Amino acid sequence: MHKKAKKLKVLFASSEVYPFAKSGGLADVAYALPKALSKKFEINVILPLYASIDIDKYHIKPVKLSFSIQMGGTTYDILLYKCRYKGIIYLFVQSELISEKEYFYGPPDQGYADNAVRFALFCRAIIKVLKEDSSYTILHCNDWQTALAPLLVKEDLSLHIKTVFTIHNLAYQGIFDRDTLDEIGLSPSYFHSEALEYYGAINLMKAGIVYADSITTVSSEYAKEIQTQVFGCGLEGLLVYHRTKLHGILNGIDTEFFDPQSDPLISHHYTPSDLDGKKSDKKAFLKYSGLKGAQKPLFVFIGRFTRQKGISLLIEILEQTASLEINIAILGEGEIRYRTQLEQIVSLNSHIHLFFGYDEETSHRLYAAGDFLLMPSFFEPCGLTQMIAMRYGTVPIVHNVGGLKQTVHSYKIFDPGAKHGFGITYSEQKPEVLLDALLKAVKLYKTPFLETLNLHNMRSDFSWTKSVEAYTALYHNLEQL
Repeated sequence: MHKKAKKLKVLFASSEVYPFAKSGGLADVAYALPKALSKKFEINVILPLYASIDIDKYHIKPVKLSFSIQMGGTTYDILLYKCRYKGIIYLFVQSELISEKEYFYGPPDQGYADNAVRFALFCRAIIKVLKEDSSYTILHCNDWQTALAPLLVKEDLSLHIKTVFTIHNLAYQGIFDRDTLDEIGLSPSYFHSEALEYYGAINLMKAGIVYADSITTVSSEYAKEIQTQVFGCGLEGLLVYHRTKLHGILNGIDTEFFDPQSDPLISHHYTPSDLDGKKSDKKAFLKYSGLKGAQKPLFVFIGRFTRQKGISLLIEILEQTASLEINIAILGEGEIRYRTQLEQIVSLNSHIHLFFGYDEETSHRLYAAGDFLLMPSFFEPCGLTQMIAMRYGTVPIVHNVGGLKQTVHSYKIFDPGAKHGFGITYSEQKPEVLLDALLKAVKLYKTPFLETLNLHNMRSDFSWTKSVEAYTALYHNLEQL
């Protein structure tokens, strides 16, 4: 009788993971991808223990391992915590520097000045965990906050770990003053263009790109885009140089968590064969928000108030929607200037409702109630919002870039046999083009074809299945190196 093959052991590192700490889509991916991978691998997830994490709620307990880290002439004490949630073991790094702040990264308009030191310390704690447990085969890092870890693995000759670095959003690179190199305990030898130097500063994202054994990003379209000047954010040359280890693997969504048939956060459940519950969800939401007119199309926006998400473009057309028989609900948080502009517009327009601050339940209610999702992102590495919306029978209106281009195809070329979803797409980032897309949606709302789109989108596969296959192949290939 053959012995059952032992599963590879993976340590998945992220600065945020749902439900413990979430500021955006990274947290959703860092929850759902390890969960999906756990069927094929033994996988642990490691993240900082922020002050806002409820250790009692999630039964997070300290483990015996505690240690000190010397970095930049300073000694930092580290405590390791642990819990099991939904079958996955989570490790939490606790340190005064990392943990005792109000925000994960800083207030909405700026990051903390010591973020380089905070997350370098997190990376060094990750290395300590790897050294204490020699059974790990793969370290999978995510975005700039964990990008130093692949470099540190290469520095430590006692570690025989292969590293994967995933770029979720190239726009956030972790750029700091040159002097920070000393504070994070790295040699000045790293200060050159083929390592961390970046126009006289240091760039932590570069550490992941240069030193990881494999780089992934969250859609094949974005993998192509970031090798161009338009979307490369100054790193396009470096990414072209390392393109042989760059792979685009499309994100999925947790189809158990985002499921209108069983979602505990929505008022009424529904299926592709019975959409009555969606109509009831819309009525319940309108009553909750104070918006009037269930017969009107409901447009929803769910996202951060940043330039990337196209909120400035949406703000430019909102007042022009006053003459239309529509309702608009906006949920998000971010830059104060956008909140101020939105609040002023909403105060003068009864057909628009604003929810400021992120709330998981409200987002689910919007997905279920909405007829159309507004997603006018200037760039979008993958995007989860459009996939969740389609899962709930809400037609996305998207700018034709990145992961949006890959997951949402124009309803004008609808193919009932297609595996992907359909919506309203546009290619020019201009207010009048976005407004025209909205007007197309108003016309579409009055036709039976809207339900055809909804039923197709709800039945489409937005799960992690294909992504897991790609990551499985990637991990096993790295193991053989």
